[in-house]
Amino acid sequence: MMEEPSPSLEQGAVPLLFPLLAEGAMPPPSSSSFQGCSDGDCSRIFVLGIGFFTLCFLMTSLGGQFSAKRLGDSPFTIRTEVMGALESRGVLRRMSDMLELLMKRMDILARLENGTDFHKGDEARFPLDRFQPAAGLMERIQAIAQNVSDIAIKVDQILRNSLMNAKMGDGRRDQCEVPRDPKYPDCAGKVEWMRARWTSDPCYAFFGVDGTECSFLIYLSEVEWFCPPLPWRNQTAAPSPPPPPRAQAAFRSNLAPLLELVGTGKESLSFMKKRIRHLAQQWLRAARRLEQKLKGQQGDQKHILIHIGFLTEESGDVFSPRVLKGGPLGEMVQWADILAALFLLGHSLKVTVSLKELQSNLGVPPGRGNCPLTNPLPFDLIYTDYHGLQQMKQHMGLSFKKYRCRVRVIDTFGTEPAYNHEEYATLRGFRTNWGYWNLHPSQFMTMFPHTPDNSFMGFVSEELNQTERQRIKSNKVGSMAVVYGKEASIWKGKEKFLAILNKYMEIHGTVYYETQRPPEVPAFVKNHGLLPQHEFQQLLRKAKLFIGFGFPYEGPAPLEAIANGCVFLQARFNPPHSSLNHEFFRGKPTSREVSSQHPYAEDFIGKPHVWTVDYNNSEEFEAAIKTILRTQVDPYLPYEYTCEGMLERIHAYIQHQDFCTMPSPPPPAKAQSPAMQSPPSPLALSPNATHLVWSPSALRDPHAWPPADSLQVWLSEGRHSCTETCRRRGLVCEPTFFRFLNKKEVFLQLSITCDSTEYEMNHLYPAVAENVHECYLQKEPLLFSCAGHNTKYRRLCPCRDYREGQVALCRDCL
Repeated sequence: MMEEPSPSLEQGAVPLLFPLLAEGAMPPPSSSSFQGCSDGDCSRIFVLGIGFFTLCFLMTSLGGQFSAKRLGDSPFTIRTEVMGALESRGVLRRMSDMLELLMKRMDILARLENGTDFHKGDEARFPLDRFQPAAGLMERIQAIAQNVSDIAIKVDQILRNSLMNAKMGDGRRDQCEVPRDPKYPDCAGKVEWMRARWTSDPCYAFFGVDGTECSFLIYLSEVEWFCPPLPWRNQTAAPSPPPPPRAQAAFRSNLAPLLELVGTGKESLSFMKKRIRHLAQQWLRAARRLEQKLKGQQGDQKHILIHIGFLTEESGDVFSPRVLKGGPLGEMVQWADILAALFLLGHSLKVTVSLKELQSNLGVPPGRGNCPLTNPLPFDLIYTDYHGLQQMKQHMGLSFKKYRCRVRVIDTFGTEPAYNHEEYATLRGFRTNWGYWNLHPSQFMTMFPHTPDNSFMGFVSEELNQTERQRIKSNKVGSMAVVYGKEASIWKGKEKFLAILNKYMEIHGTVYYETQRPPEVPAFVKNHGLLPQHEFQQLLRKAKLFIGFGFPYEGPAPLEAIANGCVFLQARFNPPHSSLNHEFFRGKPTSREVSSQHPYAEDFIGKPHVWTVDYNNSEEFEAAIKTILRTQVDPYLPYEYTCEGMLERIHAYIQHQDFCTMPSPPPPAKAQSPAMQSPPSPLALSPNATHLVWSPSALRDPHAWPPADSLQVWLSEGRHSCTETCRRRGLVCEPTFFRFLNKKEVFLQLSITCDSTEYEMNHLYPAVAENVHECYLQKEPLLFSCAGHNTKYRRLCPCRDYREGQVALCRDCL
């Protein structure tokens, strides 16, 4: 018959110690008691102090170990309590040993004192009186030790009873067998891993894993999803109430709450807040215009986490200390504008710039990041960068794979599909430090629209009203030039260009320095030092020319200069710079060839606002300067870099981009005959027979985005990528449409002969090797890519139209 459980320690055993402290205990001595105490008195006082401290420590330890724990939802609560009791039993045994040792030492001291007082003879006035209290104290300590020993025995009984009850309640708790279910092929391997490694991360114990086979299976079936649910587990749960209806996103009219969300403590954050304040009125006017354009169709409010990984201490935060020393500001400009746009569009935001905040907001369990999140992800979208992406992967466990479709990665230079696909990048030599994430390529969001495989996020430049434009034109100094470059190293070796420029124009610089003028800056240059943003804007509004010396690449400053009425002069690179020949691009997940310092300005703006010349040709360089002096230009800003343009673009992305749901297969055209073996292509030959278009008779998925009827299919030349092929026709490559092209019938419609057709993983497919009449289709959808070319292949390219001034959106995309 099972022994009746002992009362809890809090209610029974522990209070038995208190009478021992109360009965016969010596009163605490006053301060005068320590004045001139004899050796025996000091010894006894010392022993009493040690005893009292030991008892206090005992009680404190018991109180900490046996404090009432709330029963949580974990199926392993009983085991967790047992583990706490095991630790408490160890404490009790140590206390018992300490008291026994203390008693032995008191006995030794008593014998020593007895001998000393005996030799003192008449000087020992009352030795026997002294020994009586000591003997009584020894008896009490011995009794306390016995009580502690009794408590340890009672703890053993409680433990045995608890374990027995737990086993009886769970039935087969320690008799679980690994299920052999073909639906869960990885179960056995995962259990084997847990047997060997479950102690490698405290998060497993947090979820209740205790080393038993059943705890492994419960974890792998209920926390992770590698094993089937155990039949003896209670699987019935109260039906959860339906989620509350989504709130509608509503445009905001005040940016002040956003400034509170951004926080403080870093120079980078102060810079972003200053930028938001400076552009606040432009943002608010743009929001009102877009609200009128959308006519109240904003859609659902999203819960969005914004984690700026490069500003965390764990990533090094090299930007914040350099904000006031001429460091790069482009990333912070873009993040400030992203924050403003998302907030004004009416979404609920949470901003983090530390790893601790990230873990707290995600619900990361304690440990080393191998376990899933404790709760479902509370955010619809997460905007971060490569540093933040790495931090999320390290701390989210399997939840990262589950929720990565909600991530949007702010990526200045872009990530091409060949670098993003882990297996392909490894096999084909495209692996870099920044790629291989297996995300949908459109989840990467760039600063400029140079990589159609990615989404174009952008930033904004200050927009001038008509009065400001006229004032700038009247105040321009026709012979004033400003050099693009705040760091002295950019000026090194540019003496030849500067000497030619100095013949025609007064040269101004904004190079950072602390005490002495940088030697790289010639004496004839008027250096203003590092200027605040508004003062730099005023300098641009006076200047005629803004000149770049090849670096930095693709920053916001040239657009700001053009928007303030400057002509931008930049170097042409021959050969183009890329990861193959230039250190700056080496390791970046792109094979893009950069033909100038600012390709967007060259390709999308061009003359008369942008001049791209060969700086190695002095005559061409000097001729360009003379022509620029005679050219009159107005301030110009592309619509996509205005506040309204960015709001419009981000709104469209949030409402239409969904990477968590696989796209439906392309709808077939209306069948012409029931005897047809396969549905005809939804594409048709254009009237001039040069390319394919969406067939008027084809069905169109109303939820597809971009709309399929904006598609045009063109065949590239061997030396051109699809990006270039579409651009040459006034279109933009749209990778979403590759799924409509990846069919043998499309080759036939373009009168291409295919002696063989193969499915393979290659970022250039679908394509045809015309010399051997071999056609290739894409096996891996993540490798559909607008980038890349090979003289061996002519590629099938999906192109689309776009809104004027808004290359990211087709004409019917808003």
